[in-house]
Amino acid sequence: MAKFEPQAELPVSEQAQIRREKLAALQAEGRDPFLQTKFDFNADSAAIKADYEGYEGKTVKVAGRLMSKRGQGKVMFCDLQDSTGRIQLFVKIDELGEEEYARFKKNDIGDILGVEGEIFKTKTEEISVRAKNVTLLSKSLLPLPEKYHGLTDKELRFRQRYVDLMVNPEVKRNFVIRSQFIKHLRDYLDNMGYIEVETPVLNTIAGGAAARPFVTHHNTLDIDMYMRIATELPLKRLIIGGMDRVYEVGRIFRNEGMDPRHNPEFTTVELYQAYADFHDMMDIAEGVYTTFAQKYLGTYELEWMGEKIDLTPGWPRMTMVEAVKKYVGIDFNAITDDAEAVAAANAKGVELADAAEKTWGNALYACFDQRVEEHLVQPTFITMYPVEVSPLTKRSPKDPRLTERFEFFICRSEMGNAYSELNDPIDQRGRFMKQVEQRERGDDETEMLDEDFLNAMEYGMPPTGGMGMGIDRAVMLFTGADTIREVILFPTMRPLE
Repeated sequence: MAKFEPQAELPVSEQAQIRREKLAALQAEGRDPFLQTKFDFNADSAAIKADYEGYEGKTVKVAGRLMSKRGQGKVMFCDLQDSTGRIQLFVKIDELGEEEYARFKKNDIGDILGVEGEIFKTKTEEISVRAKNVTLLSKSLLPLPEKYHGLTDKELRFRQRYVDLMVNPEVKRNFVIRSQFIKHLRDYLDNMGYIEVETPVLNTIAGGAAARPFVTHHNTLDIDMYMRIATELPLKRLIIGGMDRVYEVGRIFRNEGMDPRHNPEFTTVELYQAYADFHDMMDIAEGVYTTFAQKYLGTYELEWMGEKIDLTPGWPRMTMVEAVKKYVGIDFNAITDDAEAVAAANAKGVELADAAEKTWGNALYACFDQRVEEHLVQPTFITMYPVEVSPLTKRSPKDPRLTERFEFFICRSEMGNAYSELNDPIDQRGRFMKQVEQRERGDDETEMLDEDFLNAMEYGMPPTGGMGMGIDRAVMLFTGADTIREVILFPTMRPLE
């Protein structure tokens, strides 16, 4: 792929002007391609190539975009691109007749055609359609990028995904894999007895995660509302109501920075299971990934971000304390005093965020966040997070400073987050109030107080395991993409002036 020059709307290029003149001539002749309403094709390029013996000598109808033209005399060879690939057209003046052949020669690269013809092989053994009838179904008024000077500028590819898909058909593979992964995920959970549900995108409180929300305004109610930053709290309400296994696949919106692993709107799955814990969620996370790799990719071994990744089942599980001891050299199990913990972190060059309280838990998390994640290349579960950074998670019965939470990492990227969900409404209120205090100190990414959720919890919530997994990052792994924009059809872009 090479450089692509975007087309300016005014003034139109010389090529574009010629195409408009061709369209006007067709319309004057009563042959307006835009008045065509339907074309009943009965074969596609992939099917024909996969079963040539079955199609040989048969007349078929194919439809697609004209991608190349070769030949100037009485025979032309062209490539027609449909949704499954490309097939060669063999267009001969003796087959079409002089008048139709002359019209065909006026077609431009990018035009959409319907072709009826016989399947055969040329002398060079190229499977082809011998064109008998050609219908211009839509006129391309802008020229496509040239074959050897195509669409490669990444920003332009993401802005004009429609051209990207036309000119770089291999890009489609990422989105086929994305669709397959989401289908596989749904099948996996459905087979476990989960029910897929939908919850509001607009909320009066942004809850369920530590993130800055997008704010909008509801005119009729005259109130500000928030685009959801998580689906957690509505889904937990359903657990409380008696729907024991629920999940939602949907768009999440966070008003945060953009980089190769973050887009302001992204897709997650959140799932909750009554009478389960975070160990059950680990089994599901590993199961979804490994069975997808086996079924759709045929291997556990992948390459991503320059690393060889092995998804073979049996992923290691480490507590955060163990990970920090291994990679940073601090044994937080041997430390009980907050000041000692902070001093130990500082001695290793780890600094706590300005808004964070100087506690044992925050010091532990800062060490992990700043010094451990960079080492987590192979699939690894990190468990037992400090209570300070886990406001919705059940405390560990062995150590109340920690919670039954895990995140799993692949190639230094956090791929999912899960808890044994906190179901004590009194403890939950206390943790929410800690979050409110942090917000009042200027941290606008902390949880908001949700009184209705607390009210729901007071009716009684069963022990529950819950998890959120990012769909986009999973697809990045399975496709080998180095930026999230490669796996989102229409990523967020700064507007062009």
